[in-house]
Amino acid sequence: MSKRYGRGKWALRDVDVEAHAGEVVAFAGGNGSGKSTLLRIAVGLSRPTRGTVAARPPVVGYVPDRFSPNERMSAAAYLTHMGRIRGLTTSAASARVDQLLDRLALVGGKHAPLRSLSKGNAQKVALAQALLVEPGLLVLDEPWSGLDADAHGVLAEIMTEVATAGGTVVFTDHRESVTRAHATRTYAVSNGRVSLQGPERRSTGQRPTSDVVLIAGREGRAPQHVAWEQLDGVRAVSRDGTGVRMRVERDSTDALLRTALQHGWSVERVTGTTPGYHRMPNAATNGDMP
Repeated sequence: MSKRYGRGKWALRDVDVEAHAGEVVAFAGGNGSGKSTLLRIAVGLSRPTRGTVAARPPVVGYVPDRFSPNERMSAAAYLTHMGRIRGLTTSAASARVDQLLDRLALVGGKHAPLRSLSKGNAQKVALAQALLVEPGLLVLDEPWSGLDADAHGVLAEIMTEVATAGGTVVFTDHRESVTRAHATRTYAVSNGRVSLQGPERRSTGQRPTSDVVLIAGREGRAPQHVAWEQLDGVRAVSRDGTGVRMRVERDSTDALLRTALQHGWSVERVTGTTPGYHRMPNAATNGDMP
């Protein structure tokens, strides 16, 4: 498909991409490359000038690159209203809102007015509205922008959960380390042209991985915070009350362990995994890594 506005230059030209169920697909490119236009077409907010979008799931969750509502209503009131629009009863919407905002740790709580929220906390509300009903397609435009470090991990978990449940996740980011860590397929976007940047990673199983379990230092000192999701080779991160569990590309494991030890973490376990298997346990459970 192709897209242009009026008689202007083409914003997108001859784009032919696929995003299958169970995939996490990244579109990488700089500002003005056409990424946001592409996502708006994917979710149905904009129509292509030429071509079509096929097989869009009936339930789509969308987080735009900017979400800064100037409203006096609270985050909970806004999200409950959005849940009712999406077909939930008031009680079901309210319960889902509580669950999502607790998980995302909205600063100020669910009764904070939308207009008072920082960029990062407004982004949490935007993410919550996209997840009120389980999406068959979750589309995220620069989703990590403004989020605090803990929310980075929660977002990564959510993306993995949607894909594991059979949904499709599409996101944009300009950082190669982020797309490598989270995407099964990456497209490069430049001057309105889109090309496949690399083969599928997690789904093809070409790269062996390790499961790494870290716990707080045994000397009673709190370990330093590490943005695990930003490290090379980290495919998925799950946190619970005892520590951090990660799936890491085998050739990046040694570097990750050095970083962990330097920041006061102890290594509980490192095990190999079956190539191609990429499901992480839910952060709410205490089960061992598969």
